[in-house]
Amino acid sequence: MNPNPVRSIRIGTLVDGTSSDPANYIEQILPHGFESFQLTFGSAVNNLDLPALADRILAVLDGSNAVISSLGVYGNPLLDSKEALATRESWSQLIRHADAFGAGVIGGFTGRIINRPIPESIPKFTEVFAPIVDQAGELGLKIGFENCSMGGDWNTGDWNIAHGPDAWELMFDALPDDHVGLEWEPCHQMINLIEPLPQLRTWVQKIFHIHGKCATINTDTIREIGIRGSKIFSYHRTPGFGDTDWTNIFTELRAGEFKGSVDIEGWHDPVYRDELEMTGQVFALNYLKQCRGGEFRPNPEP
Repeated sequence: MNPNPVRSIRIGTLVDGTSSDPANYIEQILPHGFESFQLTFGSAVNNLDLPALADRILAVLDGSNAVISSLGVYGNPLLDSKEALATRESWSQLIRHADAFGAGVIGGFTGRIINRPIPESIPKFTEVFAPIVDQAGELGLKIGFENCSMGGDWNTGDWNIAHGPDAWELMFDALPDDHVGLEWEPCHQMINLIEPLPQLRTWVQKIFHIHGKCATINTDTIREIGIRGSKIFSYHRTPGFGDTDWTNIFTELRAGEFKGSVDIEGWHDPVYRDELEMTGQVFALNYLKQCRGGEFRPNPEP
């Protein structure tokens, strides 16, 4: 692993671990300079052979200095359905096999009691995640809850409760372990008209993994018809094409001694998509590397 201090915050991307051949996908994009990869598994791992997948992927990464930063599962484990039980088991599976990938963080949604206020989900959240958190702690892993609202708010929703600080306070009071934190990205704050930098300063010690996704806010639309009119006022963007001040984000991450990865979450940009997907992602990769501080330069000898 490269000890270069610039790499103490790696820049990478997300890879669908359930696709037909994730190792082949990583092998194709690795030459672009990605330094880390988060493997995502949708709502459940299902019947995937995780040790075999790890072997294939690590063989591709061998000699590259790139790493698997984290593993992620994004279902709703707080329900009593067959799908929810599969999501719960997937958290446990990913924790059990994280070492095979060299990953130190498991990310995902908290889940939610559907269409009920967030506080009503906390007892079930605690019941479901207490054993998962204990399992992760025993293996030296961190749990990072994704901060996407999935279209929900304080009073209603169907996927996730980890939207923002008021919910985080409830979550971390219920599960106060040091290895329980956030998988954070500025986009989810911006599309709700929240300034991400003050939030980052306050919560940086609880952030274990970052999704590299940005947003564009059309302030003229807001001034003209507000946020509930016929026109869309905000867009998810690939980093470098939106309004996020990533240079200041990296400054705050370094000031907070964050050590981890910013992995680009693509497939959302309204312009750099389809045949331009990887074009946009590689632009974002190089842009984020510059915002991180560019290439490492050693200080002169005294």
